[in-house]
Amino acid sequence: MAKKNNKTDDQFAKVESALTRTEQYVEDNQGKLMKIIGGIILVIAIYVGYGKFILDPLEEDAQSEMFYAEIYFAKDSFNLALNGDGQYLGFIDISDEYSGTKPGNLANYYAGLSYLHLKDYENAIDYLKEYSSDDIILSSLAIGCIGDAYLELGEQDMALEYFQDAADNNDNGFTTPRFLMKQAIVLELQEDYEGALELYKRIKSDYKSSKEGQNVTQYISRAENR
Repeated sequence: MAKKNNKTDDQFAKVESALTRTEQYVEDNQGKLMKIIGGIILVIAIYVGYGKFILDPLEEDAQSEMFYAEIYFAKDSFNLALNGDGQYLGFIDISDEYSGTKPGNLANYYAGLSYLHLKDYENAIDYLKEYSSDDIILSSLAIGCIGDAYLELGEQDMALEYFQDAADNNDNGFTTPRFLMKQAIVLELQEDYEGALELYKRIKSDYKSSKEGQNVTQYISRAENR
């Protein structure tokens, strides 16, 4: 019993000694520690203040500007959507002036699509590459639209790469069969009928309820007969 008590006493003594050393360190370095703590508090305050007093108002302003640009986009008035109407900004300026906001990021996507409709494929690629999103549909569509632009520029290998990335970005019944189909069509253009046939059959087996899956049989027959 005495040995056990002695062991316990030794453990308490070690803990007490460690606490004493810690207290002494804090006392000796109080000024330095206060500066560190103060710095951390300042960083947090700046972050919170930036979000509340700068970023939030910017988000609201950007969203107001986006509303009118999106209306022009929906009406296929792509030049007005891109450049604004003199009263409200277009996607180009929104992307530039509100680059740190969600609407500013989304403006890159809309600008890319607008340029795609206007057949300005290089600008379409530039803006679509600037867009980033966690949305599984929009992110896949943006990647696939880059592929569309490259295809229009005659760069089939680049188009194929982006169509594959778009199909693989997130497995779902909407974008995956869409871009598998685009891949297969490019492969046919390159006379790789076996590769195209493999993708067509994948669409039929894995995505038969999709729009592409319901119409893929004719593409399978065409590829088999080449």
